[in-house]
Amino acid sequence: MTSDPAPAPSPIDPFEIGIEPVLGEQMEVFVHRPRSLRELLESSRRFRDTEYLVFDDVRLSYAEHADRVAALAAGLRERHGIGVGDRVAILAENRVEWLLSFWATLSLGGVVVGLNGWWAAPEIEYALSDSEPALLLVDDRGRRRLGGVPDAERPFRVVDIVTGTAELVAAQPITMLPTQSIDEDDPAVILYTSGTTGRPKGAVHSHRGVIAMVQLQTLATERRRAALGGLPQDIACTTFPFFHVSGLYGSVVAATIGGDTMVFVTGRFDAERVLATIEREHCTRFSIVPTIAWRVLRHPSVPDRDLRSVTKIAGGAAPTGAALQQRLREVFPNAALGFGYGLTESTAMATGASDDDLRDDPDTAGRPVPTVQLQIRAADGLVLPDGEQGEIHLRGPVVMPGYWRNPAATAAVIGPGRWLRTGDIGRLTNGRLTLSARRSDLILRGGENVYPAEIELCLDAHPDIAESAVFGVPDPEWGEAVLAVVVAAGPDELDIDALTGYLEQRLAKFKVPTKWQIRTSGLPRTATGKVMKRRLTEQQPEDGADVGPAHR
Repeated sequence: MTSDPAPAPSPIDPFEIGIEPVLGEQMEVFVHRPRSLRELLESSRRFRDTEYLVFDDVRLSYAEHADRVAALAAGLRERHGIGVGDRVAILAENRVEWLLSFWATLSLGGVVVGLNGWWAAPEIEYALSDSEPALLLVDDRGRRRLGGVPDAERPFRVVDIVTGTAELVAAQPITMLPTQSIDEDDPAVILYTSGTTGRPKGAVHSHRGVIAMVQLQTLATERRRAALGGLPQDIACTTFPFFHVSGLYGSVVAATIGGDTMVFVTGRFDAERVLATIEREHCTRFSIVPTIAWRVLRHPSVPDRDLRSVTKIAGGAAPTGAALQQRLREVFPNAALGFGYGLTESTAMATGASDDDLRDDPDTAGRPVPTVQLQIRAADGLVLPDGEQGEIHLRGPVVMPGYWRNPAATAAVIGPGRWLRTGDIGRLTNGRLTLSARRSDLILRGGENVYPAEIELCLDAHPDIAESAVFGVPDPEWGEAVLAVVVAAGPDELDIDALTGYLEQRLAKFKVPTKWQIRTSGLPRTATGKVMKRRLTEQQPEDGADVGPAHR
Protein backbone atom coordinates (compact mmCIF):
# COMPACT_ATOMS: atom_id res chain seq x y z
CA MET A 1 0.00 0.00 0.00
CA THR A 2 1.43 3.35 -0.97
CA SER A 3 0.69 6.57 0.81
CA ASP A 4 -0.56 9.62 -1.01
CA PRO A 5 2.14 12.18 -1.76
CA ALA A 6 2.34 15.07 0.63
CA PRO A 7 0.53 18.18 -0.62
CA ALA A 8 2.74 20.84 -2.12
CA PRO A 9 3.37 23.74 0.23
CA SER A 10 1.24 26.78 -0.39
CA PRO A 11 3.14 29.62 -2.07
CA ILE A 12 4.11 32.43 0.25
CA ASP A 13 2.31 35.71 -0.31
CA PRO A 14 5.14 38.28 -0.14
CA PHE A 15 2.61 40.93 0.88
CA GLU A 16 0.82 38.98 3.60
CA ILE A 17 -0.30 41.29 6.40
CA GLY A 18 -0.39 40.39 10.09
CA ILE A 19 -0.62 42.11 13.47
CA GLU A 20 2.60 42.66 15.43
CA PRO A 21 3.83 45.08 18.10
CA VAL A 22 5.57 48.18 16.76
CA LEU A 23 7.19 50.36 19.41
CA GLY A 24 4.69 49.09 21.97
CA GLU A 25 1.55 49.33 19.81
CA GLN A 26 -0.20 46.54 17.90
CA MET A 27 -0.18 47.40 14.19
CA GLU A 28 -0.65 45.87 10.78
CA VAL A 29 2.69 44.96 9.18
CA PHE A 30 3.95 42.95 6.24
CA VAL A 31 4.78 39.55 7.69
CA HIS A 32 7.46 38.58 5.18
CA ARG A 33 9.95 41.43 5.29
CA PRO A 34 13.68 41.96 5.61
CA ARG A 35 14.58 42.84 9.19
CA SER A 36 17.22 45.39 8.19
CA LEU A 37 18.28 47.40 5.17
CA ARG A 38 21.51 45.39 5.12
CA GLU A 39 19.44 42.24 4.66
CA LEU A 40 17.59 43.93 1.80
CA LEU A 41 20.89 44.91 0.19
CA GLU A 42 22.27 41.38 0.53
CA SER A 43 19.18 39.95 -1.16
CA SER A 44 19.69 42.30 -4.12
CA ARG A 45 22.77 40.29 -5.16
CA ARG A 46 20.39 37.85 -6.83
CA PHE A 47 19.95 40.36 -9.65
CA ARG A 48 23.66 39.92 -10.45
CA ASP A 49 24.50 41.67 -13.73
CA THR A 50 21.31 43.73 -13.94
CA GLU A 51 22.19 47.41 -13.90
CA TYR A 52 21.24 49.06 -10.62
CA LEU A 53 22.66 52.60 -10.81
CA VAL A 54 23.27 54.80 -13.85
CA PHE A 55 24.97 58.16 -13.27
CA ASP A 56 26.05 59.84 -16.50
CA ASP A 57 29.00 57.65 -17.57
CA VAL A 58 28.97 55.47 -14.40
CA ARG A 59 27.00 52.23 -14.60
CA LEU A 60 26.95 49.70 -11.74
CA SER A 61 25.32 46.29 -11.67
CA TYR A 62 23.73 44.93 -8.50
CA ALA A 63 26.68 42.58 -7.94
CA GLU A 64 29.26 45.32 -8.49
CA HIS A 65 27.37 47.67 -6.20
CA ALA A 66 27.13 45.16 -3.33
CA ASP A 67 30.85 44.36 -3.59
CA ARG A 68 31.83 48.04 -3.45
CA VAL A 69 29.53 48.65 -0.50
CA ALA A 70 31.10 45.74 1.39
CA ALA A 71 34.60 47.09 0.76
CA LEU A 72 33.62 50.60 1.77
CA ALA A 73 31.91 49.36 4.93
CA ALA A 74 35.10 47.58 5.92
CA GLY A 75 37.09 50.74 5.27
CA LEU A 76 34.72 52.92 7.29
CA ARG A 77 34.96 50.50 10.20
CA GLU A 78 38.73 50.04 10.16
CA ARG A 79 39.85 53.55 9.16
CA HIS A 80 37.20 55.65 10.90
CA GLY A 81 35.77 53.35 13.59
CA ILE A 82 32.17 53.56 12.34
CA GLY A 83 29.87 51.12 14.12
CA VAL A 84 26.38 50.67 15.49
CA GLY A 85 24.67 54.01 16.22
CA ASP A 86 27.46 56.22 14.83
CA ARG A 87 26.22 59.01 12.60
CA VAL A 88 27.78 59.58 9.19
CA ALA A 89 26.69 62.89 7.65
CA ILE A 90 26.68 63.30 3.87
CA LEU A 91 26.82 66.72 2.22
CA ALA A 92 27.11 66.18 -1.51
CA GLU A 93 25.31 66.32 -4.82
CA ASN A 94 23.61 63.22 -6.20
CA ARG A 95 26.46 60.92 -7.13
CA VAL A 96 27.29 57.23 -6.91
CA GLU A 97 29.59 57.80 -3.89
CA TRP A 98 26.61 59.18 -1.95
CA LEU A 99 24.77 55.89 -2.35
CA LEU A 100 27.79 53.69 -1.69
CA SER A 101 28.34 55.61 1.56
CA PHE A 102 24.65 55.35 2.43
CA TRP A 103 24.52 51.56 2.09
CA ALA A 104 27.93 51.03 3.72
CA THR A 105 26.97 53.06 6.79
CA LEU A 106 23.66 51.21 7.17
CA SER A 107 25.41 47.86 6.78
CA LEU A 108 27.55 48.70 9.81
CA GLY A 109 24.50 49.61 11.89
CA GLY A 110 25.40 53.28 11.58
CA VAL A 111 22.99 56.16 10.95
CA VAL A 112 23.08 58.22 7.76
CA VAL A 113 22.45 61.96 8.17
CA GLY A 114 21.36 63.34 4.80
CA LEU A 115 22.21 67.05 4.74
CA ASN A 116 20.31 69.34 2.40
CA GLY A 117 22.66 70.31 -0.41
CA TRP A 118 20.86 73.63 -0.88
CA TRP A 119 21.34 74.84 2.68
CA ALA A 120 23.47 77.83 3.59
CA ALA A 121 26.37 77.48 6.04
CA PRO A 122 24.38 78.33 9.23
CA GLU A 123 21.74 75.71 8.39
CA ILE A 124 24.39 73.07 7.74
CA GLU A 125 26.23 73.93 10.94
CA TYR A 126 22.99 73.63 12.92
CA ALA A 127 22.28 70.15 11.58
CA LEU A 128 25.85 69.04 12.26
CA SER A 129 25.72 70.28 15.85
CA ASP A 130 22.30 68.65 16.29
CA SER A 131 23.21 65.22 14.85
CA GLU A 132 26.80 65.07 16.19
CA PRO A 133 28.25 62.86 13.46
CA ALA A 134 31.42 60.85 13.82
CA LEU A 135 32.23 61.51 10.18
CA LEU A 136 31.27 64.03 7.49
CA LEU A 137 31.55 63.00 3.84
CA VAL A 138 31.56 66.06 1.59
CA ASP A 139 32.17 66.95 -2.06
CA ASP A 140 33.62 70.18 -3.47
CA ARG A 141 30.28 71.93 -3.74
CA GLY A 142 29.32 70.92 -0.21
CA ARG A 143 32.61 72.19 1.16
CA ARG A 144 32.01 75.57 -0.45
CA ARG A 145 28.62 75.75 1.28
CA LEU A 146 30.05 74.50 4.55
CA GLY A 147 31.97 77.61 5.43
CA GLY A 148 35.46 78.32 6.65
CA VAL A 149 35.84 76.30 9.88
CA PRO A 150 39.10 74.31 9.56
CA ASP A 151 38.64 70.54 9.56
CA ALA A 152 41.06 70.17 12.46
CA GLU A 153 38.82 72.31 14.68
CA ARG A 154 35.75 70.17 14.15
CA PRO A 155 34.73 67.42 16.60
CA PHE A 156 34.35 64.94 13.73
CA ARG A 157 36.44 63.78 10.80
CA VAL A 158 35.86 65.38 7.39
CA VAL A 159 36.55 63.23 4.33
CA ASP A 160 36.20 63.99 0.63
CA ILE A 161 33.39 61.74 -0.53
CA VAL A 162 34.97 61.13 -3.96
CA THR A 163 38.65 60.55 -3.27
CA GLY A 164 38.19 59.31 0.29
CA THR A 165 35.67 56.57 -0.52
CA ALA A 166 37.65 55.53 -3.60
CA GLU A 167 40.76 55.02 -1.43
CA LEU A 168 38.80 52.95 1.09
CA VAL A 169 37.25 50.73 -1.58
CA ALA A 170 40.58 50.20 -3.35
CA ALA A 171 42.29 49.21 -0.09
CA GLN A 172 39.76 46.52 0.82
CA PRO A 173 39.50 43.14 -0.93
CA ILE A 174 36.41 42.33 1.17
CA THR A 175 33.18 41.45 -0.68
CA MET A 176 31.13 40.22 2.30
CA LEU A 177 28.85 42.64 4.10
CA PRO A 178 29.23 43.14 7.87
CA THR A 179 27.39 40.75 10.18
CA GLN A 180 26.85 42.60 13.45
CA SER A 181 23.32 42.60 14.84
CA ILE A 182 20.87 45.29 13.67
CA ASP A 183 17.41 45.64 15.21
CA GLU A 184 14.68 46.68 12.80
CA ASP A 185 13.66 49.52 15.12
CA ASP A 186 17.23 50.89 15.23
CA PRO A 187 17.69 54.33 13.64
CA ALA A 188 18.84 54.10 10.04
CA VAL A 189 18.56 57.62 8.63
CA ILE A 190 18.04 61.17 9.86
CA LEU A 191 16.50 63.52 7.30
CA TYR A 192 15.80 67.09 8.27
CA THR A 193 12.43 68.67 7.63
CA SER A 194 12.54 71.51 5.15
CA GLY A 195 12.28 74.19 7.80
CA THR A 196 9.82 76.30 5.80
CA THR A 197 7.96 77.10 9.03
CA GLY A 198 10.86 77.15 11.49
CA ARG A 199 14.19 75.53 12.40
CA PRO A 200 14.59 72.10 10.79
CA LYS A 201 13.96 68.98 12.89
CA GLY A 202 15.69 65.67 12.29
CA ALA A 203 13.11 63.01 11.45
CA VAL A 204 14.49 59.61 12.46
CA HIS A 205 13.69 56.73 10.12
CA SER A 206 14.17 53.19 11.37
CA HIS A 207 15.08 50.14 9.29
CA ARG A 208 11.50 48.95 9.84
CA GLY A 209 9.97 52.20 8.58
CA VAL A 210 12.06 52.43 5.42
CA ILE A 211 11.43 48.78 4.56
CA ALA A 212 7.69 49.24 5.15
CA MET A 213 7.70 52.19 2.76
CA VAL A 214 9.53 50.41 -0.04
CA GLN A 215 7.35 47.30 0.34
CA LEU A 216 4.29 49.51 -0.10
CA GLN A 217 5.77 51.04 -3.24
CA THR A 218 6.63 47.57 -4.54
CA LEU A 219 3.11 46.34 -3.85
CA ALA A 220 1.71 49.14 -6.01
CA THR A 221 4.16 48.26 -8.79
CA GLU A 222 3.29 44.56 -8.67
CA ARG A 223 -0.42 45.33 -8.83
CA ARG A 224 0.18 47.46 -11.91
CA ARG A 225 2.24 44.74 -13.57
CA ALA A 226 -0.38 42.09 -12.82
CA ALA A 227 -3.17 44.27 -14.24
CA LEU A 228 -1.24 44.63 -17.50
CA GLY A 229 -0.37 40.95 -17.76
CA GLY A 230 3.18 41.33 -16.59
CA LEU A 231 5.83 43.93 -17.30
CA PRO A 232 9.64 43.78 -17.28
CA GLN A 233 11.69 45.34 -14.53
CA ASP A 234 11.52 49.13 -14.56
CA ILE A 235 14.13 51.54 -15.83
CA ALA A 236 13.32 54.61 -13.78
CA CYS A 237 14.40 58.21 -14.40
CA THR A 238 14.53 60.65 -11.51
CA THR A 239 16.05 63.99 -10.54
CA PHE A 240 15.05 63.88 -6.85
CA PRO A 241 17.83 64.66 -4.34
CA PHE A 242 19.04 61.90 -2.03
CA PHE A 243 18.49 64.00 1.08
CA HIS A 244 14.75 63.67 0.47
CA VAL A 245 12.50 60.68 1.14
CA SER A 246 11.35 60.33 -2.48
CA GLY A 247 14.85 60.46 -3.91
CA LEU A 248 16.40 58.11 -1.39
CA TYR A 249 13.71 55.58 -0.49
CA GLY A 250 11.25 55.82 -3.37
CA SER A 251 14.05 55.57 -5.92
CA VAL A 252 17.24 54.08 -4.52
CA VAL A 253 16.02 51.63 -1.87
CA ALA A 254 12.75 50.54 -3.50
CA ALA A 255 14.60 49.47 -6.66
CA THR A 256 16.45 46.72 -4.77
CA ILE A 257 13.28 44.70 -4.10
CA GLY A 258 12.41 44.13 -7.74
CA GLY A 259 15.78 44.59 -9.43
CA ASP A 260 14.89 47.86 -11.16
CA THR A 261 17.45 50.13 -12.81
CA MET A 262 17.72 53.69 -11.51
CA VAL A 263 18.84 56.38 -13.97
CA PHE A 264 19.77 59.70 -12.37
CA VAL A 265 19.94 63.02 -14.18
CA THR A 266 22.51 64.89 -12.10
CA GLY A 267 23.40 68.53 -11.68
CA ARG A 268 21.15 71.56 -12.05
CA PHE A 269 17.73 70.65 -13.41
CA ASP A 270 17.66 70.72 -17.20
CA ALA A 271 14.44 69.66 -18.97
CA GLU A 272 16.31 68.96 -22.21
CA ARG A 273 18.69 66.55 -20.46
CA VAL A 274 15.77 64.82 -18.74
CA LEU A 275 13.94 64.27 -22.03
CA ALA A 276 17.13 63.09 -23.75
CA THR A 277 17.85 60.67 -20.92
CA ILE A 278 14.37 59.15 -20.99
CA GLU A 279 14.66 58.63 -24.74
CA ARG A 280 18.23 57.29 -24.70
CA GLU A 281 17.79 54.89 -21.78
CA HIS A 282 14.25 53.81 -22.79
CA CYS A 283 13.03 54.66 -19.31
CA THR A 284 9.75 53.06 -18.27
CA ARG A 285 9.12 55.14 -15.14
CA PHE A 286 9.47 58.87 -14.54
CA SER A 287 9.23 60.47 -11.10
CA ILE A 288 7.98 64.04 -10.88
CA VAL A 289 6.82 66.93 -8.77
CA PRO A 290 4.56 69.49 -10.49
CA THR A 291 7.31 72.08 -10.95
CA ILE A 292 9.54 69.58 -12.76
CA ALA A 293 6.63 68.21 -14.76
CA TRP A 294 5.56 71.58 -16.16
CA ARG A 295 9.13 72.47 -17.15
CA VAL A 296 9.50 69.19 -19.01
CA LEU A 297 6.08 69.38 -20.66
CA ARG A 298 6.63 72.95 -21.88
CA HIS A 299 10.06 72.30 -23.35
CA PRO A 300 10.13 73.01 -27.10
CA SER A 301 11.81 69.68 -27.95
CA VAL A 302 8.90 67.57 -26.62
CA PRO A 303 7.31 66.98 -30.06
CA ASP A 304 10.61 65.61 -31.39
CA ARG A 305 11.13 63.10 -28.57
CA ASP A 306 10.12 59.44 -28.52
CA LEU A 307 8.66 59.02 -25.01
CA ARG A 308 6.60 55.91 -25.66
CA SER A 309 8.77 53.77 -23.36
CA VAL A 310 7.33 55.47 -20.26
CA THR A 311 4.55 53.33 -18.77
CA LYS A 312 4.34 54.93 -15.32
CA ILE A 313 4.58 58.48 -14.03
CA ALA A 314 4.68 58.73 -10.25
CA GLY A 315 5.03 61.53 -7.79
CA GLY A 316 3.81 63.41 -4.79
CA ALA A 317 4.93 66.39 -2.66
CA ALA A 318 2.25 68.68 -4.13
CA PRO A 319 -1.15 68.40 -5.81
CA THR A 320 -1.04 67.87 -9.57
CA GLY A 321 -4.50 68.91 -10.78
CA ALA A 322 -6.52 67.96 -13.84
CA ALA A 323 -4.69 70.23 -16.30
CA LEU A 324 -1.27 68.80 -15.49
CA GLN A 325 -2.56 65.24 -15.57
CA GLN A 326 -4.15 65.77 -18.98
CA ARG A 327 -0.93 67.19 -20.41
CA LEU A 328 1.12 64.31 -18.98
CA ARG A 329 -1.15 61.84 -20.73
CA GLU A 330 -0.76 63.71 -24.00
CA VAL A 331 3.04 63.82 -23.89
CA PHE A 332 3.50 60.32 -22.41
CA PRO A 333 0.75 58.41 -24.25
CA ASN A 334 1.57 54.98 -22.78
CA ALA A 335 1.94 56.11 -19.17
CA ALA A 336 -0.37 55.37 -16.28
CA LEU A 337 -0.32 58.03 -13.59
CA GLY A 338 0.05 57.28 -9.91
CA PHE A 339 0.36 59.87 -7.19
CA GLY A 340 0.23 59.77 -3.43
CA TYR A 341 0.41 61.68 -0.21
CA GLY A 342 2.97 61.37 2.53
CA LEU A 343 5.47 63.42 4.48
CA THR A 344 8.95 63.06 5.89
CA GLU A 345 7.50 62.02 9.25
CA SER A 346 5.65 59.11 7.58
CA THR A 347 8.62 58.02 5.46
CA ALA A 348 6.88 59.48 2.38
CA MET A 349 3.89 57.10 2.40
CA ALA A 350 0.27 57.40 3.50
CA THR A 351 -2.06 57.22 0.50
CA GLY A 352 -1.89 56.21 -3.13
CA ALA A 353 -4.03 57.16 -6.13
CA SER A 354 -4.07 54.82 -9.13
CA ASP A 355 -4.57 55.91 -12.71
CA ASP A 356 -8.23 54.86 -12.46
CA ASP A 357 -8.65 56.89 -9.25
CA LEU A 358 -7.21 59.97 -10.93
CA ARG A 359 -9.34 59.63 -14.05
CA ASP A 360 -12.40 59.46 -11.83
CA ASP A 361 -11.27 62.28 -9.52
CA PRO A 362 -8.16 64.25 -10.58
CA ASP A 363 -8.04 66.05 -7.23
CA THR A 364 -7.82 62.93 -5.08
CA ALA A 365 -4.72 62.06 -3.09
CA GLY A 366 -5.84 58.44 -3.14
CA ARG A 367 -6.74 55.84 -0.56
CA PRO A 368 -4.80 54.86 2.57
CA VAL A 369 -2.22 52.25 1.61
CA PRO A 370 -2.12 48.85 3.35
CA THR A 371 -0.77 48.91 6.94
CA VAL A 372 -1.54 52.65 7.22
CA GLN A 373 -4.59 53.97 9.06
CA LEU A 374 -5.88 57.47 8.36
CA GLN A 375 -8.35 59.61 10.27
CA ILE A 376 -9.70 63.13 9.85
CA ARG A 377 -10.02 64.85 13.22
CA ALA A 378 -11.51 68.07 14.52
CA ALA A 379 -9.53 70.54 16.61
CA ASP A 380 -10.72 68.75 19.78
CA GLY A 381 -9.32 65.44 18.53
CA LEU A 382 -12.65 63.80 17.72
CA VAL A 383 -12.78 61.74 14.52
CA LEU A 384 -14.92 63.45 11.88
CA PRO A 385 -17.45 61.65 9.67
CA ASP A 386 -17.08 61.03 5.95
CA GLY A 387 -16.88 64.20 3.88
CA GLU A 388 -16.03 66.60 6.70
CA GLN A 389 -12.79 68.57 6.66
CA GLY A 390 -10.21 68.46 9.41
CA GLU A 391 -6.62 67.60 10.29
CA ILE A 392 -5.14 64.41 8.85
CA HIS A 393 -3.83 61.86 11.37
CA LEU A 394 -1.81 58.76 10.41
CA ARG A 395 -0.80 55.51 12.07
CA GLY A 396 1.36 52.65 10.86
CA PRO A 397 4.88 51.19 10.73
CA VAL A 398 5.96 53.95 8.32
CA VAL A 399 5.53 56.63 10.99
CA MET A 400 8.88 57.81 12.33
CA PRO A 401 9.92 56.87 15.87
CA GLY A 402 10.37 60.59 16.51
CA TYR A 403 12.57 63.62 16.00
CA TRP A 404 16.25 63.28 16.78
CA ARG A 405 16.92 64.21 20.41
CA ASN A 406 13.78 66.35 20.53
CA PRO A 407 11.18 64.70 22.77
CA ALA A 408 9.09 67.86 23.05
CA ALA A 409 8.69 68.17 19.29
CA THR A 410 8.00 64.44 19.05
CA ALA A 411 5.29 64.61 21.71
CA ALA A 412 3.67 67.51 19.85
CA VAL A 413 3.06 65.40 16.73
CA ILE A 414 2.88 61.76 17.91
CA GLY A 415 0.02 61.12 20.30
CA PRO A 416 -1.48 58.10 22.09
CA GLY A 417 -1.49 54.96 19.99
CA ARG A 418 1.37 56.44 17.91
CA TRP A 419 -1.01 58.52 15.81
CA LEU A 420 0.86 61.20 13.83
CA ARG A 421 -0.61 64.69 13.59
CA THR A 422 0.35 65.82 10.11
CA GLY A 423 -0.70 69.46 10.28
CA ASP A 424 -2.35 68.97 6.89
CA ILE A 425 -6.03 69.61 6.20
CA GLY A 426 -8.20 67.26 4.17
CA ARG A 427 -11.30 65.11 4.02
CA LEU A 428 -12.13 61.47 3.38
CA THR A 429 -14.97 60.73 0.97
CA ASN A 430 -15.80 57.11 0.21
CA GLY A 431 -12.31 56.10 1.27
CA ARG A 432 -10.49 58.68 -0.83
CA LEU A 433 -8.47 61.53 0.61
CA THR A 434 -8.70 65.07 -0.74
CA LEU A 435 -6.03 67.48 0.46
CA SER A 436 -6.83 71.12 1.10
CA ALA A 437 -3.76 72.76 2.64
CA ARG A 438 -1.34 72.76 5.48
CA ARG A 439 -2.95 74.32 8.53
CA SER A 440 -0.27 77.02 8.47
CA ASP A 441 -1.18 77.88 4.83
CA LEU A 442 -4.92 78.24 5.41
CA ILE A 443 -6.25 81.73 4.62
CA LEU A 444 -9.19 83.02 6.67
CA ARG A 445 -10.92 85.67 4.58
CA GLY A 446 -14.06 87.17 6.05
CA GLY A 447 -15.01 83.93 7.78
CA GLU A 448 -14.38 81.81 4.67
CA ASN A 449 -11.60 79.22 4.45
CA VAL A 450 -9.41 79.71 1.39
CA TYR A 451 -6.98 76.95 0.44
CA PRO A 452 -3.97 78.22 -1.56
CA ALA A 453 -3.36 74.94 -3.39
CA GLU A 454 -6.69 75.21 -5.21
CA ILE A 455 -5.81 78.68 -6.56
CA GLU A 456 -2.21 77.69 -7.38
CA LEU A 457 -3.41 74.76 -9.49
CA CYS A 458 -5.50 77.15 -11.59
CA LEU A 459 -2.67 79.64 -11.97
CA ASP A 460 -0.04 77.03 -12.83
CA ALA A 461 -2.29 75.70 -15.60
CA HIS A 462 -2.35 79.16 -17.28
CA PRO A 463 -0.06 79.08 -20.34
CA ASP A 464 1.47 82.49 -19.52
CA ILE A 465 2.46 81.56 -15.93
CA ALA A 466 5.59 79.58 -15.11
CA GLU A 467 4.88 79.19 -11.38
CA SER A 468 2.85 80.71 -8.59
CA ALA A 469 2.41 80.93 -4.85
CA VAL A 470 -0.67 82.05 -2.94
CA PHE A 471 -0.87 83.05 0.72
CA GLY A 472 -2.72 85.34 3.08
CA VAL A 473 -1.66 88.83 4.12
CA PRO A 474 -3.23 90.98 6.87
CA ASP A 475 -6.27 92.98 5.82
CA PRO A 476 -8.12 95.46 8.12
CA GLU A 477 -11.53 94.66 6.65
CA TRP A 478 -11.42 90.93 5.85
CA GLY A 479 -8.86 89.72 8.37
CA GLU A 480 -6.73 88.31 5.57
CA ALA A 481 -6.53 89.10 1.88
CA VAL A 482 -5.48 86.62 -0.79
CA LEU A 483 -2.12 87.47 -2.37
CA ALA A 484 -0.87 85.73 -5.52
CA VAL A 485 2.80 85.81 -6.48
CA VAL A 486 3.29 84.77 -10.11
CA VAL A 487 6.24 84.35 -12.45
CA ALA A 488 5.70 84.93 -16.16
CA ALA A 489 6.45 82.01 -18.48
CA GLY A 490 7.75 84.30 -21.23
CA PRO A 491 8.92 87.85 -21.95
CA ASP A 492 5.43 89.33 -22.27
CA GLU A 493 3.97 91.22 -19.33
CA LEU A 494 1.17 89.61 -17.39
CA ASP A 495 -2.17 91.45 -17.24
CA ILE A 496 -3.60 91.39 -13.70
CA ASP A 497 -7.12 92.15 -14.91
CA ALA A 498 -6.95 89.27 -17.38
CA LEU A 499 -5.65 86.89 -14.69
CA THR A 500 -8.39 87.99 -12.32
CA GLY A 501 -11.02 87.32 -14.96
CA TYR A 502 -9.45 83.92 -15.70
CA LEU A 503 -9.77 82.88 -12.05
CA GLU A 504 -13.28 84.31 -11.65
CA GLN A 505 -14.44 81.87 -14.31
CA ARG A 506 -13.04 78.95 -12.31
CA LEU A 507 -13.29 79.84 -8.62
CA ALA A 508 -15.70 81.38 -6.16
CA LYS A 509 -15.18 85.12 -5.98
CA PHE A 510 -13.92 85.10 -2.38
CA LYS A 511 -11.03 82.84 -3.47
CA VAL A 512 -9.80 85.13 -6.24
CA PRO A 513 -6.70 87.11 -5.20
CA THR A 514 -7.20 90.79 -4.56
CA LYS A 515 -3.48 91.47 -4.31
CA TRP A 516 -0.85 90.45 -6.86
CA GLN A 517 2.91 90.41 -7.18
CA ILE A 518 4.47 89.71 -10.56
CA ARG A 519 8.08 88.54 -10.44
CA THR A 520 10.66 88.18 -13.16
CA SER A 521 12.73 85.60 -11.27
CA GLY A 522 11.75 82.17 -9.98
CA LEU A 523 10.16 81.51 -6.61
CA PRO A 524 12.39 80.36 -3.74
CA ARG A 525 11.94 76.60 -3.42
CA THR A 526 13.24 73.70 -1.40
CA ALA A 527 15.21 71.01 -3.19
CA THR A 528 12.01 69.00 -3.61
CA GLY A 529 10.14 71.79 -5.36
CA LYS A 530 8.07 73.19 -2.49
CA VAL A 531 7.76 76.96 -2.44
CA MET A 532 9.28 78.52 0.67
CA LYS A 533 6.36 80.80 1.42
CA ARG A 534 7.85 82.02 4.65
CA ARG A 535 10.81 83.40 2.73
CA LEU A 536 8.45 85.04 0.24
CA THR A 537 6.58 86.82 3.03
CA GLU A 538 9.88 88.05 4.47
CA GLN A 539 11.20 89.33 1.16
CA GLN A 540 10.58 92.81 -0.15
CA PRO A 541 9.16 92.95 -3.69
CA GLU A 542 11.93 92.73 -6.23
CA ASP A 543 12.74 95.64 -8.51
CA GLY A 544 10.29 95.92 -11.36
CA ALA A 545 7.61 93.82 -9.64
CA ASP A 546 4.01 94.86 -9.97
CA VAL A 547 2.55 94.88 -6.48
CA GLY A 548 -0.90 95.96 -5.45
CA PRO A 549 -4.58 95.22 -5.52
CA ALA A 550 -6.28 93.75 -8.53
CA HIS A 551 -7.83 96.41 -10.74
CA ARG A 552 -11.54 95.71 -10.87
